[in-house]
Order: sequence, then structure tokens, then C-alpha cells
Amino acid sequence: MKLPKYPLASGDKLLTYDFISEGPKGLIHKMVQFKRTNLKNVYNLAFGDKDLSTGEIDDTVISNNGDSEKVLATVVATVYAFTDKYPDAVIYATGSTKTRTRLYRMGIAKYFSELTKDFEILGERKDDWVTFRKNIEYDGFLVKRKN
Repeated sequence: MKLPKYPLASGDKLLTYDFISEGPKGLIHKMVQFKRTNLKNVYNLAFGDKDLSTGEIDDTVISNNGDSEKVLATVVATVYAFTDKYPDAVIYATGSTKTRTRLYRMGIAKYFSELTKDFEILGERKDDWVTFRKNIEYDGFLVKRKN
């Protein structure tokens, strides 16, 4: 995606990424983690504000720092970096609330033609996986880098 992004910091395994959101509410530390699941090559994407005292993600905070496009582009950049290192990985993502899942869906839809050049995207509907289509509500998403 050719949108402005925040600089990323990551460990050598590229499972965790940190960046700082800059906006009217100041500097807000963000974190993206790719966590292994019990399914082979399937990782859960966790994203939210970084709790500086614990180092953990808080995915319940609503930052509203006025930079949602830049934050979204930065999260997508982590997916590119992660799948560069782990090309067979399948990434599962869902919001911590229905509203957040809807925001993710809207972000995918907005940049769909660009994203589908590099990724296969499925949406979860009633415990089934279907090819992602715009304007349809989903419970979660699976993303896989095209070979």
C-alpha cells in the first residue's frame, strides 16, 4: 500500500512489531504480534496499544489519535514483513469487538484491489470460510500471501 506508514521495530523472528502513533492525543505506543495457534502455519494477528508497564497488547483501548489510515497501513506493512519471512503462514485476524471487526472489514474493502495482488483473503461467516467480498459482514479474516 502506498500510504504513509510509521517506522517499525521488530525482533529477529519478526513475530512482534512496535511503532508509535503520533496525533492530537500525543505519542501512543502500538504493537502487532503474530501468535502461533494450534493449527500448522496459522497465526493470530493481535494488535493494539502497548502497555508500557507490562509490554502486553491492550486491544480494548480506543485511541482516536487521528491517524487511523497511517496505523492501518503500518499494520499491513507488518503483514508483508511477516509473510516475507514466513511465506507459508496463514494469518487470522478479528477485532476485539464487532465494531473493530467492521473497521477491519472496511479497511480491507477500501484497499481490496491492491491487497489482492499479493494476498488471498477469506472472510468467516457462520463458521465457514468464503472468499472476501465487499459489503458483507464477517466474523474474522484469513490472509495468505500469494506465491
